[in-house]
Amino acid sequence: MRTAQRFAMASDQIRADAIEISEFPDLATKYNVRGVPHTVINGKENLIGAYPDADVAAAVLRAIGK
Repeated sequence: MRTAQRFAMASDQIRADAIEISEFPDLATKYNVRGVPHTVINGKENLIGAYPDADVAAAVLRAIGK
């Protein structure tokens, strides 16, 4: 989440939201979240586990088609 928040602070085109899956079971089901950390980018890319910033950036670029 810290990586996503840093990216969001650096660009007004990025938004980062942290969701407590036990409080939002419908979202957990929708995105097939079974544990944390689980990052969903534009509903297209899923990162399960902790990743370095460069890997998150690569996933963002894949999610937007670049």
